[in-house]
Amino acid sequence: MPGHVRRSFVLSFTLLMLPISVVLSAESRAADRPNVVIFLADDLGWNDVGFHGSDEIDTPSLDRLAREGAELHRFYSTPICSPTRAALMTGRDPMRLGVAYGVIMPWHTNGVHPGEHFMPESFREAGYQTAMVGKWHLGHAQQTYHPNNRGFEHFYGHLHTEVGYFPPFANQGGKDFQRNGESLPSEGEGYETFVLAKEASRWIEARDPERPFFLYVPFIAPHTPLDAPEDLQEKYEDLDDNREPARSEQTDFTRRTRMLTLQPSARPMYAAVVDAMDQAIGQVLDTLDEQGIENETIVLFFSDNGGAAYATGGADNVPLRGGKGEVFEGGIRVVATMRWPGKIEAGSKMASIMSAMDVFPTLADAAGVEALNERKLDGRSLWSAIQGGKDIPRDDYLFFASETPIAGHFNLTAFDDDWKLVQEVHQGLLSADVVNHLFRISEDPFEYHNLATEHPDVVAEMAKAIHQWRHLYPASGTRAQLVPPPGWRAPKDWATYPLPVETLQDEPAPGMPPEFALPILDWQHGENGRLIYDCEPYGFMGGGICK
Repeated sequence: MPGHVRRSFVLSFTLLMLPISVVLSAESRAADRPNVVIFLADDLGWNDVGFHGSDEIDTPSLDRLAREGAELHRFYSTPICSPTRAALMTGRDPMRLGVAYGVIMPWHTNGVHPGEHFMPESFREAGYQTAMVGKWHLGHAQQTYHPNNRGFEHFYGHLHTEVGYFPPFANQGGKDFQRNGESLPSEGEGYETFVLAKEASRWIEARDPERPFFLYVPFIAPHTPLDAPEDLQEKYEDLDDNREPARSEQTDFTRRTRMLTLQPSARPMYAAVVDAMDQAIGQVLDTLDEQGIENETIVLFFSDNGGAAYATGGADNVPLRGGKGEVFEGGIRVVATMRWPGKIEAGSKMASIMSAMDVFPTLADAAGVEALNERKLDGRSLWSAIQGGKDIPRDDYLFFASETPIAGHFNLTAFDDDWKLVQEVHQGLLSADVVNHLFRISEDPFEYHNLATEHPDVVAEMAKAIHQWRHLYPASGTRAQLVPPPGWRAPKDWATYPLPVETLQDEPAPGMPPEFALPILDWQHGENGRLIYDCEPYGFMGGGICK
């Protein structure tokens, strides 16, 4: 073969094989990476796990994770459900996503902007198998919001919350139980928590063992309305409700009202639901053991918000103050653990502040996965603090908000390692009242001493920061809505509800104003919210111009 022909043949063969070698290289790199399993509880109380000193509820699986890994001792979620899930999936602040003040209700048509990048998309691009088993709650009206369009190859579960623990797993009367967009028969499936554990274990066993996996298991447990198998109900039927006051006006009022009206305590049923969730987690951990992959799997567990400590919720957050829906520590500081044998010291405790926004960058850092987000992450990696015990102080404020459940009643907070400001805003038709609570949180983690009158300068600085942060909210973001628009009807089957992508426009709707008018209208809206998505306002009164 002549030399020039031979060179041409070699070059052609090399170019032909290049895509194959790139794929093989990506797969070989992926094979060396850890699996990731994220368990998410729904409304778990701080004082309801054994490793926090509670002996009322059996939680051996969660205690095992803490014993074999690290407790993330100052882990913060948002006060309510959808914002935490949005922060977890994107690494971004729910305030700028338009999912901060309230959860996504069944009658809402919004979700997280399809232009936002989700964590499983980065892991999938890195060669991971991706699956979600459980509760979504991040949009359901269009296929663009569906888990299968947000990086999850496999989705088994429900789009909403409050689907019940037993068949037919319905929300607002419509069945909500599917596999990858196809409705599943739910009659006879059994207890929902155990159904999810069974599916998670099945998926792990059926995976491609040559590639790592990313598995997200968000339970509805222990969210209301509470229900559990009869044997667990019997196990806790004699549990007395001896919870100390939550030191929250609304929460403690509901408990007093329950006792005055002679209603039964939710505490025994709540305990049964938590026990069942712990058993389900134990089943998945056993599957990892049986597959021989426990040492090459990162397992993260946390709750989407503090425990529902009000009368019908049954949770206990003591010694933390308050609970779900509030921004006192009991509403946002949550139970959290992370295990990776050989990489994370067993029985360790990470004391740096970590939030749901930090999970994406932290897991990507730990796994050596490139985060492919184009928009700037609001979270930060805490991997060096978790793995090496290195303290990573905060040099800026962490913010949370909630308007749930009462419209016009806002719970707001900003805090760092030292100070925490809690604002309760009561907004009426003609007035707005603000109550400030300032805590030296480094010295008073249980929020007993309000120092607002002693440090008005600190209150003013932090209140200004909260105000500016709230400017980020899209004008049509979620708000507190407990009932649907008059006459709204739910579908018979939620799996049929999302509008298919092919029936939608290619680009997000621009809205009513003409494009040239948007900047000035955005400026005029000011603190009422952003008309331009992902607008970081600055300039006069903090509005109008976007960074």
